[in-house]
Amino acid sequence: MDETSRSVHLEIRGTVAIVTIDSPPVNALSNAVRRDLKAVLDTVAGRGDLTFLVLHGARTSFVAGADIREMDLPAEAPSLPEVVQALDRLAIPTLAAITGACLGGGLEIAMACDARIATADARLGLPETTLGIVPGAGGTQRLPRLVGPRMAAEMIGSARLLTGAEARDGGLVDLLDPSPLAAALTYGLGLGKRRVSDLPCMADDSEAFAETVAALKARHRRSVAATTAIDLVVASTKVPFEEAVARERAAFLTLKDSDTARALRYAFLAERGTGAGMAKWDMASLRQVGVVGGGTMGTGIALAFGLAGVSTTVIERDDASCAAARTRFADQLAILVGKGRVTQVRSLEILGATEVSTDWQALRPCGLVVEAVYEDAAVKKEALAGIVRHITDDALVATNTSYLDLDALAGAVGTPSRFVGLHFFAPAHVMKLVEIVPAAATSRGTIEAAMAIVRRLSKTPVLSGNREGFIGNRIFDAYRRHMEYLLEDGADPDRIDGALEAYGFAMGPFAVFDLSGLDIAWAMRKRKAATRDPRERYVRIADRLCEAGDFGRKTGQGWYDYSGTERRLSARAAAVIDEERAARGIERRPFTDEEIVARALSVMANEGAALLAEGVAASVSDIDVVMISGYGFPRAKGGPMYAADRTGLSRVVDEMEAAIRAGGGVGEVAPLLRKLADTGEPLASLPRRAPSADR
Repeated sequence: MDETSRSVHLEIRGTVAIVTIDSPPVNALSNAVRRDLKAVLDTVAGRGDLTFLVLHGARTSFVAGADIREMDLPAEAPSLPEVVQALDRLAIPTLAAITGACLGGGLEIAMACDARIATADARLGLPETTLGIVPGAGGTQRLPRLVGPRMAAEMIGSARLLTGAEARDGGLVDLLDPSPLAAALTYGLGLGKRRVSDLPCMADDSEAFAETVAALKARHRRSVAATTAIDLVVASTKVPFEEAVARERAAFLTLKDSDTARALRYAFLAERGTGAGMAKWDMASLRQVGVVGGGTMGTGIALAFGLAGVSTTVIERDDASCAAARTRFADQLAILVGKGRVTQVRSLEILGATEVSTDWQALRPCGLVVEAVYEDAAVKKEALAGIVRHITDDALVATNTSYLDLDALAGAVGTPSRFVGLHFFAPAHVMKLVEIVPAAATSRGTIEAAMAIVRRLSKTPVLSGNREGFIGNRIFDAYRRHMEYLLEDGADPDRIDGALEAYGFAMGPFAVFDLSGLDIAWAMRKRKAATRDPRERYVRIADRLCEAGDFGRKTGQGWYDYSGTERRLSARAAAVIDEERAARGIERRPFTDEEIVARALSVMANEGAALLAEGVAASVSDIDVVMISGYGFPRAKGGPMYAADRTGLSRVVDEMEAAIRAGGGVGEVAPLLRKLADTGEPLASLPRRAPSADR
C-alpha cells in the first residue's frame, strides 16, 4: 500500500512503515512538510497491523532544519512540536535513518524516534543559536538525555555539529552504517519502545557541570540565545520533561521575534543569495590549482584549497622564498591542528598534496592559477604574463588584487575572457568572504566557474563591479576616513574602538588597521595623493606613524602598543594626535558611543548606496554580506544597509550631512539614499541587478 503526498511518502512494506521526507533540495521543515508528515504519522497511529516505523530523507539529507524563509511569516499548523509529539506518542518503535544533514528541527525529529542509525559522515546538531533562537521542539531536553548535560550544553550553546561517527561515540546515534535505511529495516526487528522523553537526565558530576556551564556562558555572553539555551539544558537536570519543554517553547517564541533573530535570519538568507542566477559549473575539471606568490596571502590561499581537498602548487622566486613559504604553510596548518579544526592525519595529507617550487612548469596541470604577489600593478602584470606562458589554453587565471583595475591587468593574460579577480581576505584560509571581480572581457563561464570554486572552498562569493576598492574596501576606506575625522576632533582610538566593539564589531577600526598593517593603507593613500580633492580634509596622523616605522602589530606598535598583554594606546600615537590637533587649532570635544556608532553606520550605508547606483554591487544584501563576512560587521545587526533601514533613512541622511561637514564639505549624500529617504522606501526594496564591469 502506498500513500503519497507532495513532500512525504508513506510505504507499507509488510508490517513496516517507511516514511520518506522528499522536499528538495534539503528536506527543510516547511509548512507543507510539517503538514504532510503529521498526516502520515496520524495514518500510522490509526493502524494496528504495523510493527515499527523507519523515517528517512530522500536524496542527500535527512532534514537540514527549518525553512528559514517562513520564520517571518504567520505560523501555520501543525507546529514542529506537534509533529514531534505525534512521533513521540506512536505506540510502535520508531527509527531515524540518517544521511547528510540532520540539523535543528531535523535532529529534534530524529531524537523523538526510539533509535537513530546514521552514516559516519552525516552531520548532526542543533545550530539554532546562530540564528538567535533556541531549539523549540524539545531539543534542549532530549539531547542531554542522550549525550549527557555537559556535552549537550556545549553542543547547543556553541552550535557544534557532530559527524555520525562522533554522534555514535557520544550516544546520540545507536548504529553507524553506510546504508542506514537498509540497516534500520533489520535493526527494527528487535527494537523495543524507548522514548527519549522517558529517559532520566542527571549531571554526572554537578561541580564539573557547573564549571562547564559557567565557562560556556562566559564565552557566549553576547548571545542571549546561547545563554538561554544553556539554561534550558540545565533545566533538563532539575525540571520534569513536560515543564522544561514548555519553558523551551516559550523561550523560542520570544527569541524568534527579537530584532537579533530577524537580523540573523536576514544575514543567513543574504549569504545564500549571493551569485543568484549563476549556472552550476562542473568542479570535476578542477583537480589542481596553482598559486604564484608564497607570502602570507598566497600561503593562506593555498591552504584554503588544501583544506578543500584540492592539490596545490605554490610558485616562489628562489629557494630561500620557497623555504619560507613552506614554513609559513606548515605553521598555519599546525595552528589549525592545535585548535582541533584539522586532524594530524589530515594535515599530513594536505602537506603531501601541496608543492612549493621555483619551477613554473609545475603549473602546467593546473586548471586555475591565482596570482597573489605584492599589490603593485607592474609586479602583478609580470606574474600574470609568467603564468600564461606555462599553463594550458583552457586554464583559468585569477588575481588576488584588493584595489587594482582588472582591465589594466587583463592585458597581461592574453585571453582575458578566462581572467577574473578573486579578492581573498586575510587570513585567506579562515575568512569566509571572496569578492569575485570580472574584467570587461571576462566570460560568464569564467564568472560561474569562480562562483563554484569559491563555494567549493566553503566560502561566500560576492560578485563586484570593477571599481577601485570593489565593494568592501570602498566602504571601508570611507569608514576609515570618517573615523579619523572623529579621532582628530576629540575621540581617541580606544574610545572609537570601544564604542564599535560594544555595538558588536569583532574589532574597532583602529585595531583593524593595526592588524592589517598601517603601511598598506598608507601606500594606497600615496598612490591616490595626486588625484585627491584639495578641499577634502586630510588627517595626517596615520601617515606620521608610518613615517616613524609604526605599522601596527607587525612592528609591535601602531595605534596601539603591543609590548604588553593588554591593548593600550601607544605613546607615539597619543603624542602625534595631540600635535596634529594643536597644529589644526582643533578644540577637542567628547563623543558618546551613540554618536560614534551613528557616524560609522551612516557613512557605510551612504557609500553602499553609491555603489548600488554605480552598479558596483548587485544588491543591498550583497553589501551586507561583504561587510559581515569580510570586515567584522556584527552579524546580529544584519549589516550596514539592513541597519540603515532599521534606523530610518531620513536619520541616516541627517547624520551623513553632519559627516560631510566634518570632512570639509567634500562629498555628498548619495542621491539614491536621499531619494529613498524622501519617498519613504527602504533600501531593501531595491531589486538585484548584475554588477557593472565598467571602471
